[in-house]
Amino acid sequence: MTIAARRDPAGVERVLRSLPQWFGIEEAIQQYIRDAADLAYESLTAWSGDRCVGVALIRRHYPETGELHLLAVHAAYRRTGVGQRLVRRAASDLISTGAQLFSVHTVGPSYQDTGYAQTRDFYASMGFVPLEEHQGLDWTGPTLILVKPLR
Repeated sequence: MTIAARRDPAGVERVLRSLPQWFGIEEAIQQYIRDAADLAYESLTAWSGDRCVGVALIRRHYPETGELHLLAVHAAYRRTGVGQRLVRRAASDLISTGAQLFSVHTVGPSYQDTGYAQTRDFYASMGFVPLEEHQGLDWTGPTLILVKPLR
């Protein structure tokens, strides 16, 4: 498994389409594919041979912070450490440029969903802590903002 600072919108589409429980809205999938090609986002991709099996898109709003805009691992590679490696590499890259905080948005706990409970548990295991939950921020339901201090 290799993690590379590389763009692969077609690979991102394959990854997202393998995860309909998390990425089932066509408009959102199309936006993430566009984001994967957009130079406003830093792109890290995980590769198994010549196949993209994971992606992390990072947005730098300020020099001191980075937002994990997208993290997705192909269904066949979930729970194999790919997501952990992508988050660790993203955090390391942010630290190397002087960033102090890393944030991520996900579906909040007031919306009961087993898949998103797993997502929140994953982020907690990676050192992200809940900051606040907002209604209607990224979608019509609750969005949880989590942050990870970078040292």
